[in-house]
Amino acid sequence: MRWSQAHIPTLREDPAEAEAVSHRLLVRAGYVRPLTAGHYSLLPLAVRVRAKIIEVVRSEMDAVGGQEMLLPALHPAEPWRRSGRWDLMGQEMFRLRDRRGAELALGMTHEEIFATVARELGSYRSLPQRWYQFQTKFRDEPRPKGGLMRTREFTMKDAYSFDIDRAGLDASFAAFHGAYTRIFERLGLPVLAVEASSGTMGGSDSVEFMCPAEAGEDRVVHSPACGYAANIERATSGLPEVTDAPGPAVPEPFDTPGVRTIDDLATGHGAPADRQIKTLVYVLDERPTLVLLRGDHLLNEQKLVDATGAAAVRAAAAEEIREWLGALPGSLGAVGVTDLPVIADEALRGRRDMFTGANRDDVHLRGVDVERDIRVGTWADLREVAEGEPCPRCGEPLRIFRAIEVGHIFKLGDRYARALGAEVPDADGRQVPLVMGSYGIGVERAMAAIVEIHHDDRGVVWPPAVAPYQVVVVVAQTNDEATAQAGEALYRDLLAAGVETIIDDRPERAGVKFRDAELTGIPYRVTVGRRGLAEGTADVTRRSTGESEKVALDEVVGHIRRLLG
Repeated sequence: MRWSQAHIPTLREDPAEAEAVSHRLLVRAGYVRPLTAGHYSLLPLAVRVRAKIIEVVRSEMDAVGGQEMLLPALHPAEPWRRSGRWDLMGQEMFRLRDRRGAELALGMTHEEIFATVARELGSYRSLPQRWYQFQTKFRDEPRPKGGLMRTREFTMKDAYSFDIDRAGLDASFAAFHGAYTRIFERLGLPVLAVEASSGTMGGSDSVEFMCPAEAGEDRVVHSPACGYAANIERATSGLPEVTDAPGPAVPEPFDTPGVRTIDDLATGHGAPADRQIKTLVYVLDERPTLVLLRGDHLLNEQKLVDATGAAAVRAAAAEEIREWLGALPGSLGAVGVTDLPVIADEALRGRRDMFTGANRDDVHLRGVDVERDIRVGTWADLREVAEGEPCPRCGEPLRIFRAIEVGHIFKLGDRYARALGAEVPDADGRQVPLVMGSYGIGVERAMAAIVEIHHDDRGVVWPPAVAPYQVVVVVAQTNDEATAQAGEALYRDLLAAGVETIIDDRPERAGVKFRDAELTGIPYRVTVGRRGLAEGTADVTRRSTGESEKVALDEVVGHIRRLLG
């Protein structure tokens, strides 16, 4: 390819709307262009990188027995209704009707559709089956941001395993876990496999592959001492044992004028935060619910979703709270409440002589025994882990850091097979549901994550395995016939040797070409200029280090091939 003919619209200034490094650089370097919020056009360089990522993923999927398919992106409602996820997915699913009025959706994921295809599996002898695809997914993200990291339209490699039993699923899960480890190593992405929530996918084991990065939207809890790692939505920690005094026989009300917060009650009335019961009011699938935590703990909403299975979750409005409990936030409690469900965090189990609101404005209760005075319907781990708390395994302090989720694998079990009728006869002739696993990688998100990890103040620094071109030949003086001919000859020799090469033959100053080569992140630059030509050499520059060396013109191709391995 010739730069003079290529569409590489580089920019000299950062785009104003870009926050993440990858967003800024992919726009500046001419890889992507926004169409509207959450939708991006991939330009020629990005398409080449995307193809490289796909080929890495494809080779590892094939290596574990994967068979590639391509299933529709537009789905009828029926299989989603059968799995129970038509309503569970909520507003993130793009929905429409065709001209006959039939309900349809743009696929967010493909568990239901792959399970439908699997109904044709005729016997346990055909198992395991491991299928995958690269398909566009659509999610109506409320706040798309970060460039390619959170979009409403993206390419997903989703894979699905089908086994006869849990032991088979365990083997498939381990195979994909190993494949993912190799994929991210080949892509140049340092990842940590962490325990995760299954969310609306359901199932049991759930592992996310997290790439540490400041631009990441996830938070990972990690113990460097023992290796424990979990998404903040799943993480737990140890807490010191607490011994409470028995307290009074019944809760005692006391006036708390102007008290609205945990800190107000602690500083003004001698009620330490760890002896307060924080009462939150949530609406879970349109049902008001009281959520209780220790006063110094924060609620993790995903844990609430996981504990209740609710599809729609929101904090109640002040006027709703007044209607249901008779008081405003700041004076709320669950003592004596019998008409609303109550879910409490495990850290409150067995606690006595506690403080909480009395459901009367400016009045609180002391001496509350949680299990005696509150009708708790469900106990669950609801609190969010904090930095420095003890690791649940080794007891050492936990670290929390931001990360980008680049892959996610689940053990789905037989949920979708039962719902969609994907069954096979086993060795005894009994019809049994298939046991499934699900394995996803976002292709464009992986591209963005690579840029987040591999860049400097001059631009992108692609690892050679995914770079759009391996080499750029820069002709320093295109108006000099001998220099132009030498550059052209090197370009053709590199192509003939199988090296992916672009030649910058534009009638621009050498400095402009150097800046564009650095911005776009091509791993090696071969510069042909008058001075070097007089010496019979070209300059070979490594993008990752900026180091240059003079190489004889007739040795450049061999030198580049050695650098590329």
